[in-house]
Amino acid sequence: VPNIDVAVAMRHMSAIKDQRKVASRKLSEQQQKIPGDPGPFLKHLRAALYAAMIITYAQGLAQLKVASHEYLYDLDLEAVARIWRGGCIIRSALLEEFRKAYKSQPDLANLLLDPQLGPAVMGRRDDLQAVVSAAAGSRIPAPGMMLALSYLEAFSSEWLPANLIQAQRDFFGSHTYERIDGEGIFHTRWEAK
Repeated sequence: VPNIDVAVAMRHMSAIKDQRKVASRKLSEQQQKIPGDPGPFLKHLRAALYAAMIITYAQGLAQLKVASHEYLYDLDLEAVARIWRGGCIIRSALLEEFRKAYKSQPDLANLLLDPQLGPAVMGRRDDLQAVVSAAAGSRIPAPGMMLALSYLEAFSSEWLPANLIQAQRDFFGSHTYERIDGEGIFHTRWEAK
């Protein structure tokens, strides 16, 4: 769950303020503000935050679904969303939309596959990309938004460059790899003379 992981990492980053002060003087150029009229950017930001929140919940709830299956927890994700909605920490109104999604589709593997939530996120995908691009171009850390966009791109891609990662693992540890141009499992003697 990349977004949950980065939330923990950024909490740690906030705790090392003294080190960050030193690093900002030694390693960084001056951070910039987002250029231009803030009005259009704020519109992108609002839509991007909505999409990123759904994507983050989708990651966490998908992990709960897998854990429930793997460890026989028998979690009812509709009930989880309802309980969280009434809780003291997570009270997002989005939880009602998630509860409805799981009520109509108890076996829903990922919230992004819901017929209402998926299109709601995809309709804001360009906003999310605009915010991530603006943040990166202005040297503003926005790892939650960046990871949400990366998760969305990966999750909605039939093909991923995993073969390259497999090839790297094969080079470092003879782990083998598959190819897209032929069936089978392969190993290469990468440094053969």
